[in-house]
Amino acid sequence: MASKLIVIEGLDGSGKGTQSQLITQELLSRGHKVRKLTFPDYNSSTSSLVKMYLGGELGDTPDDVNAYAASSFYAVDRVASFIKDWKKDYEECDYIIADRYVTSNIIYQMSKVPDSERDDYIEWCEDYEYNRLCVPKPDIVIYLDMPPEVSQKLMSGRYKGDESKKDIHEKNMNFLLSCRKSALYALKKLSWVHILCADGDTPKSIETITQQILDIIDTKL
Repeated sequence: MASKLIVIEGLDGSGKGTQSQLITQELLSRGHKVRKLTFPDYNSSTSSLVKMYLGGELGDTPDDVNAYAASSFYAVDRVASFIKDWKKDYEECDYIIADRYVTSNIIYQMSKVPDSERDDYIEWCEDYEYNRLCVPKPDIVIYLDMPPEVSQKLMSGRYKGDESKKDIHEKNMNFLLSCRKSALYALKKLSWVHILCADGDTPKSIETITQQILDIIDTKL
């Protein structure tokens, strides 16, 4: 029996990594067999094209690489990771917790296509990765909605004010605002679970968000 695949999504600085780790720890403490994944897999050579893209080697702005090409960079990294690293765990674990997944292409790369082509892009993306590359489809996608203005402040703290450490996505506020619009569209289109992570300009506590995620998992899976 395959694992339940839980995807934690959100823009940069939304707390995906922290929440993925906390949820993994909680499920392990309950006696479940759990594997945590993070995409892209920066420790593998399969992410080399992603690193070139985010590092600005293929252009200074996200739009210098079109949605379908950039999506393919991430997709290749994902399928290689699945085949060589976590396919067996997917077959044997109770839960797989993914910090980003195929759904990140829908958030980030769909923002590059005209609004009238959003549905076509989603259909292409899901068919490409789930049907043709055969990576597992998530059982649930949880979108952590941290307003970009707040996440930028959090990222500045993470990088201690050194803006040069940001990749071409993180440093482009207009692009991130467009990505959030894509995410909100996908929420409705694909029935993702929405967690609002701030009250106005004030982020909610890590503990509050963790409990919301656990409640969702307990209720829906």
